Amino acid sequence: MLVDDRSSDGTAAVARALAAGRPRLALTVVEGAPPPRGWAGKPWALAQGAERAMRVAEPPEWLLFTDADIAHPPYSLRQLVAAALASGKAAISLMARLSAESRWERLAMPAFVYFFAQIYPFSWVNDPHRRTAAAAGGCLLVRADALAGAGGLQRVANATIDDVALAKALKGAGYDIWLGLAGTGAAGEAPEVRSLRSYPRLADVWEMVARNAYTELGHSPAALVGALTGLSCVYLAPPLLAIGGAVRTNRSVAAAGALAWAAMAASYLPTLRYYRVHPAGAPALPVTCALYMAMTLDSARRHRAGTKTWKGRPA
Repeated sequence: MLVDDRSSDGTAAVARALAAGRPRLALTVVEGAPPPRGWAGKPWALAQGAERAMRVAEPPEWLLFTDADIAHPPYSLRQLVAAALASGKAAISLMARLSAESRWERLAMPAFVYFFAQIYPFSWVNDPHRRTAAAAGGCLLVRADALAGAGGLQRVANATIDDVALAKALKGAGYDIWLGLAGTGAAGEAPEVRSLRSYPRLADVWEMVARNAYTELGHSPAALVGALTGLSCVYLAPPLLAIGGAVRTNRSVAAAGALAWAAMAASYLPTLRYYRVHPAGAPALPVTCALYMAMTLDSARRHRAGTKTWKGRPA
């Protein structure tokens, strides 16, 4: 089932054409209605799709929420359901492998996942005894009764970051969830789910991050200052100390900065390996961090100015 959220990119027409040439492909295209007051666009599209899917004689036990630009390999749904049943999870979400082909993608995309995992450690998300909850909206399998038990999509009606909000609703209602990277273990092998969206220019990466960075901080100026201060201390201070100490021939300061810089780079290596990016890029993480800090500041500026957009439409 595909919900056309009134976009202008021709997705619905392409889907219908594909289905017409494949009689065995049972595809229903739902013409999305404008979001009612109090609903954000993505949750409203999900709600329309879920409502239509459940309006059958034998409603499905599981619902898979995914995006039009996410590629699933054969048997992906079967693998996800099997992993959920084997682990007893009410929801399983995979962070699709992002494109890392262009120069800007190689610089920014691994760091996007790295920083996301710093905010929402996957092991904490997957621990039923911790409150931390998160999900990746590009691939989210959820048990239908758990979704209803958590209050349904109405609980996240106005959420811009709907995937994380839905994960928090599920975990807050007592359901176990799991979040991991595509192509890694998840009570079984997680399918290699990939994002087809590319970010060839810095402007493309900037738009993706600036759209929601300030929302992630709760639109709080204090949280913004705290986040930027923390990022500066953890990621910018080590190279500055290492270089400054070397210039001033202060060996102890230079050594401390270099050691912290090396530890930071080492922690980044697994993410670079996952994205098949050369490990020589690990020491450049402070540069990428400074870029993300600038995008976060711009996100706050956009919020104050009321100019948030996404894909040419108000976000």
